[in-house]
Amino acid sequence: MEPLKIPLASECATIYDVSVWEWSGSAYDEGPEAAEWFSTFFGNPTRLVRFKEESETRLTDPDYARGYKTMFSDGFPFLITSQGSLDALNEILKEPIPINRFRPNILVEGCHPYAEDLWKTIRINKLTFQGVKLCSRCKVPTINQETGIPSTTEPTKTLQTYRSGEVLLPSHKNKRQVYFGQNAVCKESLSANGEGRMVKVGDPVYVMRSFSSSNEVPA
Repeated sequence: MEPLKIPLASECATIYDVSVWEWSGSAYDEGPEAAEWFSTFFGNPTRLVRFKEESETRLTDPDYARGYKTMFSDGFPFLITSQGSLDALNEILKEPIPINRFRPNILVEGCHPYAEDLWKTIRINKLTFQGVKLCSRCKVPTINQETGIPSTTEPTKTLQTYRSGEVLLPSHKNKRQVYFGQNAVCKESLSANGEGRMVKVGDPVYVMRSFSSSNEVPA
């Protein structure tokens, strides 16, 4: 299929009855060309929509990040993982997997495997990110992101042996969950202080504060 290009500055019609988990509302419809492209690719009627920031609000879980917002992400606007964590996992998997199985939007290199578990506050390009909870994983990491075809039970089966709540967080209630990466929010998103600032590939990451142990980390 030919690449699809979407001009984000164009005016779009509004489509209603869009939902993500508990949230429902309206969104911008990116038009018939995008709808045809995705419908052809998926083999089902599909429309591409964009979050309507001007009139819609989707709040993060107040138990972990009160007052913050997200859009069409799973639950929080940022997911931080590290290359070291992926490399450590791939060393014990029979078939290595790419990082897109875990879908982070911030991937850090140069730290120890799973160091990101304990990061309470990090700085990137004068933006402050707060780690709010370990990311519990659903079945998506078992699905090939290029083909949409589920694999076996991996990597979940292997992660259960050393990344489950029972192993990592014995004092927490979510003992059967499997964790990889940390959900985060950006402090500057609460005001105009971060307006115009960008996080770019290659930006240095500074760990400002850490949890002393995994038992302190929300999950």
